[in-house]
Amino acid sequence: MYLVQSGKKWDNISFELDQADMLIGRSDSKIDEKNRISFPKKFRKELGDNLIVTQGFEGSLIVISKDQLKLLLEGTEGKPIIDKAARETERFLLGSAEEVKLDDKGRFIIPEHLRKYANLSQEVSCLGIIRYVQIWDKKQWEEHNKELIENIEPITEKLSDDPSRGSGQAK
Repeated sequence: MYLVQSGKKWDNISFELDQADMLIGRSDSKIDEKNRISFPKKFRKELGDNLIVTQGFEGSLIVISKDQLKLLLEGTEGKPIIDKAARETERFLLGSAEEVKLDDKGRFIIPEHLRKYANLSQEVSCLGIIRYVQIWDKKQWEEHNKELIENIEPITEKLSDDPSRGSGQAK
């Protein structure tokens, strides 16, 4: 739910995503000798058995359904081919993407090029990020999260000051 100032008092505006459809939380998992990861049950229900795994930001991987990937790329669709930022974003996310299918035990094979990209050891952390899941090397996630905790206030202040996100009022 967003709270916005309408001139009289704070009004409620519906949040776009139903909380039941949101992917949230952290689950740790392990990669076995066959490069398979047991995908956490709590994420399987929303994403299904047919997934896309691709490069993510900060050295993570993104695991997402095809439908949600289309939504994630909304900012690039329809842009002219001469728009370099759109081309580079599509290349980054789609050029390394692989379709994977969960087996009957909820596992999938992480393609070797993606495992190398994310520098994944055997222990990984899976994070629900609303529409998709990030997979991090567990130690890298713990280091990144420590920095995130130390810097979250200035990061959120930048969001509230961003003119593209509205008037900077409380949300």
